[in-house]
Parts: sequence; C-alpha cells; structure tokens
Amino acid sequence: MQSSMRRVVVTGMGGLTALGHDWPSIRARLQARRSGVAYLTELDRYQSLSTRLGARVEKFEVPAHYTRKLTRSMGPVALMSVISAERALQDAGLLGDAILKSGRTGIAHGASAGSAQAVVAFGSLDVFYKVRGVTSNTYVQMMSHTGAVNIGMLFGITGRVIPCSSACTSGSQAIGFAYETIKHGQQTVMIAGGGEEFSIGPVAMFDTMYGASTRNDAPHTTPRPFDRDRDGLVLGEGAVTLILEELEYARARGARIYAEVAGFGTSSDGAHLTQPRTDTMVQAMRLALEDAGVAAAEIGYVSAHGTATGPGDLAESLATREVFGRAVPISSLKSYFGHTLGACGALESWLPIEMMREGWFAPTLNLDNPDPRCAELDYLSGDGRRIDTALIMNNNFAFGGINTSLIFRRWPA
Repeated sequence: MQSSMRRVVVTGMGGLTALGHDWPSIRARLQARRSGVAYLTELDRYQSLSTRLGARVEKFEVPAHYTRKLTRSMGPVALMSVISAERALQDAGLLGDAILKSGRTGIAHGASAGSAQAVVAFGSLDVFYKVRGVTSNTYVQMMSHTGAVNIGMLFGITGRVIPCSSACTSGSQAIGFAYETIKHGQQTVMIAGGGEEFSIGPVAMFDTMYGASTRNDAPHTTPRPFDRDRDGLVLGEGAVTLILEELEYARARGARIYAEVAGFGTSSDGAHLTQPRTDTMVQAMRLALEDAGVAAAEIGYVSAHGTATGPGDLAESLATREVFGRAVPISSLKSYFGHTLGACGALESWLPIEMMREGWFAPTLNLDNPDPRCAELDYLSGDGRRIDTALIMNNNFAFGGINTSLIFRRWPA
C-alpha cells in the first residue's frame, strides 16, 4: 500500500439473515451447526419445478419510523437493504451525524436485481395490454440500484452513489469500490454492502440448469459445498451493510474499529458467461494480495464462495490452491445461509470479520466427504476451528465471469 493512500477501516456492521439479525444470535446458530435452509411450501405452486428449498430471512420488524410514505418506493430488497444500513450506521455511531449530509459520505450497495413483483407489473403490460399494478414507485422498486438510492433518500446522503449489480459479486464489489473511493480521497465515509430478496426467477433458472439442490425431504443436509455428494445450490436472501471510514477520521471521533480493509482485487473471465475460469480467479486473489502488500502465507483463513455446484467448487478450489500453494483453512458460509446472490459478498465479509475477532471460524456444514477432484485445502468441518490470524480473505465469483477478492486485517493491527 502506498504511503500516500489513505487507510480504510470498518466501523459498523449490520444485517438481516436467515440465522438472525445480530452477531450473537448468528454465532450461536453457527456453533450449533444450524442451517437456515428449509422446505418452502410456497414453491409447491410452480409446475415442473424440482427444488422446494430456500433460506428465507428470519422474521424482522420494520422500524416504527418507516412510514408508508417512506416505504412505498421500497420492495423487499430495498427495505432489507435500508434496514441493514440503518443498523450498521447505528453500530458505527453515525446515525444523525452531520457527515452523512455533508457530501463526504457516499454509498456503494449492490443487488443482482430489483424487486420481482415490480418486474412482474411491467411485464404484464405486454401480456394483458393494461396498465394495472404499475404506480409511480414501481420503476424505483424494479431498479437494480433500488437499495442504494433508498438508503440515500432515508439518510440524506449527498456524496457519490456507486450502484453495484454484478450477480454474486454485487456485495463484494460494493465493499471493494467503497474501499477504493476512500483510499483515493474521494469520500471519508462509505455505506457499503448488498441485498437480495427471495424470488422464483433465480430459483427457476438454477433449477432449469440442474444447478439447484433437490434434497427436498432433508433440507438440513444441503447445500454441500466441496462435498462429493453435493447436488447443487440453495437460494437464500438477506441484506448486509458495512460502514467504511478513513482511518484518521475514525480515530479522531473515537470510533470502534472492527477491522481494516487491507486489499481488494477484481477481474473478469472474458470467455464464458456461466463457466468459471481458474486462471482469472487466481488473478483476482493475487491482485488483492498485491494491493494489501501481504504474502499468501500471511492469510490464516479464506471465506470461500463455495456454492456447492460442481464446476464452481472445482475451479475455486484449484485457484485457491494455486495462489496459496498449501492447504489453507477454508469454509463456505453458504452451507448455512444458501446463496444470497447480491448479498453474499457483504454477508461473507461481515461474519468472517467477527470470527477473526473471536479467533473461531465456522466449518462448512454437510462437508462429510470432500470431493477428491477438488484441490487439497484445509476444509474446515466438524465443530469449526480456533485460528489466531490477523489476515483473512473473502472470495466471490459471479455469472458473467466477474471475480472479487477482499482482504481484511484484524484490529488493532
């Protein structure tokens, strides 16, 4: 890291997930090896759909000050994203702070898409030729950056907005771009993260591709990242936000610091829309290491993308082994939360930061027999692992061939 560049730290974190909405609740369920995956009877209505599985967000209350006027521009993905942002700002001690409206605070927030019902409303125009179900807010609910702009409206943010809609890397790209924005001096604070609502579209897409798990009679046994007996992924939902700040500003206001964003790398495959490439995954990880100015040997844990699809698991494991040259400790949180698409990059940054601070890392659920075709890595299983490390990596890989790698340093450094 060049000395002229500003250092970036995480001062607030918050989210809504299938295992709870705060770290103590989620940690208890991770340690109990509890999955958020369930049989969803709502999927029974869809003919020819093979999977019935999903990981829905645990019930949450909409804050009383979220009036109807305020929420009418929000579909589920925007609502969850806004609530996660408010929780993170409160955690950082920045709610109501003058810096939010000063132009020195920006937003980088992602989702793979806007709300499904808004899409349906517009699509029905070409089916019924009647303008019904379309209101002045429908388009705002449909936009892929609906979460970002609704966050901006609620908190009066006047700095830059970076909308990130890159499927499974939306949340991690948002955090990476937010980090770069502060690092290069364009903003002092960034609200960064991602969200996703559960909807039939992605479920049907993966089902059609034979990429969705069909262990409908045993939801607790799937997904199975890196396992020989995996049969596909499970879709999930949620929203997570991290508050990033320039280090000296955070210190000056006495902020609690969770971790430092040490490095970020992103690359693209430039080859196939859905078939992952090991070499460009390697490139993203090495770019992150170079940006952080650390050696691969210093990373004590890797949060895997780990979707439980054959091509993805194999490519990722081979890439990770090539970068690290050793059996680095690794696990996939998607075994608990399912694949939360636009939210996963943020979710899989938040929880590993918390685990690094406590020195305990969750195992991959259902990893009973590692696939012998996967590269030799230290796949965490059983009750997890106590690891004392000052550096962790989170990797995400998306359709369209987009790859991201984030490195976080424990604080105090």
